[in-house]
Amino acid sequence: MAEDTIFALSSGRPPAAISVIRISGPLAHDAVEKLAWSIPPARTAAVRQLRHPVTRELLDEALVLRFDAPHSSTGENIAELHCHGGRAVVDAVLAALGELVDLRPAAPGEFTRRAFENGRIDLTEAEGLADLIEAETETQRKAALALAEGGLRKQIVKWQEHLLALSAHVERAIDYDEEDEGLDLSLLRDCETLAVELEAWLARPRVEKLKDGVLVVIAGPPNSGKSSLINAIAGEERAIVTDLPGTTRDHIEVPLSLGGVPIRLTDTAGLRDAVDQVEAIGIRRAAQLIEKADVLVWLGNPADAPRHAELIRVHSKSDLGGEVATGSVAVSAVTGDGLSVLLERIEAEARDVLPAEDSIALNRRQALHVSEAAEALRAGSAANDLVLLAEDLRRARTAFDRLTGRAGIEDVLDSLFSRFCLGK
Repeated sequence: MAEDTIFALSSGRPPAAISVIRISGPLAHDAVEKLAWSIPPARTAAVRQLRHPVTRELLDEALVLRFDAPHSSTGENIAELHCHGGRAVVDAVLAALGELVDLRPAAPGEFTRRAFENGRIDLTEAEGLADLIEAETETQRKAALALAEGGLRKQIVKWQEHLLALSAHVERAIDYDEEDEGLDLSLLRDCETLAVELEAWLARPRVEKLKDGVLVVIAGPPNSGKSSLINAIAGEERAIVTDLPGTTRDHIEVPLSLGGVPIRLTDTAGLRDAVDQVEAIGIRRAAQLIEKADVLVWLGNPADAPRHAELIRVHSKSDLGGEVATGSVAVSAVTGDGLSVLLERIEAEARDVLPAEDSIALNRRQALHVSEAAEALRAGSAANDLVLLAEDLRRARTAFDRLTGRAGIEDVLDSLFSRFCLGK
């Protein structure tokens, strides 16, 4: 438990109908008593007059809630003051709390950090909360909520229980088997089974695409209608459109949400033999983006389309006529015909590269430690000595401890909790 007591505005910036001020730490309840004379029983709400602790000037009439350690969100004594949401009211209550001895304003993310340090949540749940705060689309919200509610933590507990059982079996064999009868092959098979399960998790789509957005690249030769299509989809003039070939020299990115799916729609320079050095740079960047694209939208001759797993061929400028190749989507940026069909195709292709909504997706840090555990178990499945097997299992346990935040994660804590807003 922390020795100091912290406070902060935990709701949105005033003005608002109600503002919530949180206090957490050993003096949280004492602080409320100094402002309100009395504090209600645990998990009970009561209306109290809040007065300045020195002048006794009336500050506000607020709803007061109390939570006792360890049964609170931070694992400490907590009090919440649900005040009227005017700026002057909030400032006055915060100033009054600041005058109390041994109370100080909280740093960003400090409430959640205390919850982690007091064992109320593990590191994966803290990461889920950070993602939930930053979520901008429905798909991001669902993935973050699954993590914040302990979806990955529960799975890790199952892996750890399996791993501890294997370790106990090996240690017992080392200590008590008097005759060298060789390794129990069932131990090696169990190590391999768990390694295969971890590798299956590593093969899933990562959460970064969900957070950063699916990269959808619009490519094709000059004057094929790429910039006009970008503008039509964005609903505003984001790219310069002229009849001159090679107008687009660098890529232009437009963030979108299609059906709750985050999209990074990107216009590129027309692909041709460059006429100057600047255009050549733009074309090289276009080629690089095509390689990185999660979804490629090709405008131009369908036969010239690059090979890509998620390819959408577009017959652009359909208002001018022309034969539509089989499998291509006819679209006119001028009339809007076909735009809805194209957006549906883009959304469907984008969902294919994202984690399923009902699954837990790993981030880079989590995948790194799951990979470490899988590698250790793979080595254990090929071990020819009990002592070596025990060491491989220990390495796997250490990887799981780093995954949940039990060990070796000091370098990531400041970075993680700095993502939280003040009062969270």
